[in-house]
Amino acid sequence: MRKTPLYTLHHRLGARMIEFAGWQMPLRYTSEIEEHRAVREDAGVFDVSHMTRIDIRGNGTAEFLRYLLANDIAKLKHPGRALYSCMLNDQGGIIDDVVVFYRDASCFRLVTNAATREKDWVWINRQAKDFDVSIYFRDELAMIAVQGPNARKKADLHLPGALKEKLKSIKPFAFAEADNWLVSRTGYTGEDGYELMLPNEEAPKLWEALLDSGVQPCGLVARDTLRMEAGFNLYGQEMDEDISPLECGLAQTVALNPPQRQFIGRHAIEKELAEAVKWQRAGLILLEPGVLRRGQKVKLKAGEGSITSGGFSPTLQRSIALARLPNSEEQQCLVEIRGRWKLAQIVQPPFVRHGKIMIEIATDKGEHHE
Repeated sequence: MRKTPLYTLHHRLGARMIEFAGWQMPLRYTSEIEEHRAVREDAGVFDVSHMTRIDIRGNGTAEFLRYLLANDIAKLKHPGRALYSCMLNDQGGIIDDVVVFYRDASCFRLVTNAATREKDWVWINRQAKDFDVSIYFRDELAMIAVQGPNARKKADLHLPGALKEKLKSIKPFAFAEADNWLVSRTGYTGEDGYELMLPNEEAPKLWEALLDSGVQPCGLVARDTLRMEAGFNLYGQEMDEDISPLECGLAQTVALNPPQRQFIGRHAIEKELAEAVKWQRAGLILLEPGVLRRGQKVKLKAGEGSITSGGFSPTLQRSIALARLPNSEEQQCLVEIRGRWKLAQIVQPPFVRHGKIMIEIATDKGEHHE
């Protein structure tokens, strides 16, 4: 089982540890509600060192990434910008979702999921054989996410001086580098903040300094409730190799222009668009007592679907879910919970963004489907 550079500190804080994607990771330190609210209202910090960091170098890097990824890194006009993309198979299914960082003309960094590490490595190297590139894991770097309305202000106190100046004016999905640190204005919670990549040996000092500044340590449970409220997909739940970006709410990340760019999966995506997209990703709010969970059946007039992620929303104080549903304009559905069909409202995620509730909860329960 792999351990992050912060493993000893997690134990010292009394975190409940679990196995996650081959790593020992903190599930929670106090309560998931307390950790969730700290991120929505102030600042929380996550150890995300289990995520995979890969550098791709060489004169053919840009050309290779334009072939490998469904989004087009040509959108990144200058170094210091990042881009979200899916990496597709030939059938248009999602191998993984990645954030790509444009460091310089011959070096880009990919951050991919933990559970897909070995699969991604094999896939990327297989696709790279005809390009002038070299590919490296960056396991000597830890990764820490500081998120919340006060996260950047509190984190700035502890950054190297050269970085503080560079970060003053960066926009979302931009980043700066200095002293072997890369700090990006990205995240997975729906709040402002940073994700920091830094040498393993320097990570414990930063972690302790953030906690001394009043930043709440947060575990995997809070990370999941925050990302669900924000409407972000999780690989292995909303996305997998049998689901295309068009079917899980990521159509905007597939760059079909310019038409001459031949990326992996392009033909399958164009065929899917020409015929009909089978599924849509939607948000659900349960309008009756109960808890929405992954795998529960969903029934609409248009057919059946299923919940891909579900749980209690601390901000909405209701059970919410992300679901894979047949394409439809319906606004309500039924969810099977312990053998009973319960009414849920269909909404367009996000549920919460930057601390603000983004959807209106229905008060009219409308027509029942049974």
